[in-house]
Amino acid sequence: MIDNSYRWYPVYTRSRAEKKAYDELIRKGITAYLPLHKTLKQWSDRKKFIEEPLLKSYLFVYISSKEHAEVLMTNGIARFLYFSGQIASMPEQQIEHLKRLLATEHELEVFDYDIKPGQRVLVKAGPFKDMVAELISLKNKQRIILRLAYIGYSIDINTSIAFVEPI
Repeated sequence: MIDNSYRWYPVYTRSRAEKKAYDELIRKGITAYLPLHKTLKQWSDRKKFIEEPLLKSYLFVYISSKEHAEVLMTNGIARFLYFSGQIASMPEQQIEHLKRLLATEHELEVFDYDIKPGQRVLVKAGPFKDMVAELISLKNKQRIILRLAYIGYSIDINTSIAFVEPI
């Protein structure tokens, strides 16, 4: 049975093809989200701020199941991500939290490895208010780690420990 409800799906792109795949999806009329962040790159003769994908080789599409084939036929798209044998979808709230993270001026660090589960906390103040995160200790500093389900990435944000409370 085909599900006609729209959901956010993470898709895996070919290496360094995130922007081209995103542009092609938009051209096809498919709602897509490519999280970009500015970073300072240095070459031998100059430094320049560039926008690059926050999550290498990933972007997100908002589609119904009948549009899966159209997404897969897009240049640059390699495959959908699967979880327990089914195409993984993401809660809309996670996409909104990711957008809110990128809208801040805070420095973000992205890890492509799984972080061991720690104490879950609720951020109660500041730009990350109402987000649920995991708390870990790194080099005697307290940091909040936000785990994005289904894609194996975690994001390290710096915020005051006073802004969190245990769940």
